[in-house]
Amino acid sequence: MIKKITIPKDIFIVEIFGQYDNRLRYLEKKFGLDISVRGNEVFLKGKNEENIKIVEGIINEMINITREGHLLDKQEFEYLVSEKETEKNSEILTEVITKTIIHGRVKPKTRGQKKYIEAVEKSDIVFVIGPAGTGKTYLASALAVDYLKSGKINRIILTRPAVEAGEKLGFLPGDLSEKVDPYLRPLFDSLIDLIPFEKFISYRERNIIEIAPLAYMRGRTLNNAFIILDEAQNTTYEQMKMFLTRIGFSSKAIITGDITQIDIKENSGLVMAEKILKSIDGIEFVHLTEADVVRHPLVKKIIKAYEKYEKGEKNEKD
Repeated sequence: MIKKITIPKDIFIVEIFGQYDNRLRYLEKKFGLDISVRGNEVFLKGKNEENIKIVEGIINEMINITREGHLLDKQEFEYLVSEKETEKNSEILTEVITKTIIHGRVKPKTRGQKKYIEAVEKSDIVFVIGPAGTGKTYLASALAVDYLKSGKINRIILTRPAVEAGEKLGFLPGDLSEKVDPYLRPLFDSLIDLIPFEKFISYRERNIIEIAPLAYMRGRTLNNAFIILDEAQNTTYEQMKMFLTRIGFSSKAIITGDITQIDIKENSGLVMAEKILKSIDGIEFVHLTEADVVRHPLVKKIIKAYEKYEKGEKNEKD
């Protein structure tokens, strides 16, 4: 079977298929097809009609995305291939990739991330639960900066429990700043990536951006703020209740965590919160999976391998 696809003349083929048509070579190898280009026409040849249909859909989607003014990066291209291969639903990937947060700089790269952003737009309190590399903290920071720049809130507050692998602040060397900095570093990193360093320092000095351990939230009322609680799987029941009751008027809160990485011996406040609050209007829970991982491709495979191993261990115990 042979299928012909015509590339519109207003699109450069290299923008779609990459240098030396490397994306076509990738599709050839993955789907067992012969793919050739003549002028602005692409020919798909192979015995498997289903694979030809999938590759046709991928190429047409790439054309649509390019016409929207967005050039796919390697990660986005591989995600597109994966989605078209499984075809989980009929939602157009173009909507995912071209929906911007901060003037085109930060974009959701998966359907799960798109759902995450929509939840924040709709609800004042959003819990985002998922494995490492799914963009939980980074997207929360990006949304917070966007809300600050647009004047929807007048300050950003980022916090996380200062507990990691069983260690607690009192047992660590150094003054308070030296004790908490390692725990808050991921929050620093995500914000510095979004705001010029000089402006970030200025915001911190003026308390427009506040980064503090969770214990510092007790007794406060947080109005007109965008509040992010990171690593929430390491909160206790009492800490989570305390944090959620700090939220004041005209504020947004995002609570992120990975329930497979709980480092406390008590019941996780994040796990308990979903059981207690899941039916309340205005509070939304978004679950991200390995399909939403946007780090190195190996991270997705590592997460799957660990999940498989842990599932096997659990079955053996049962």
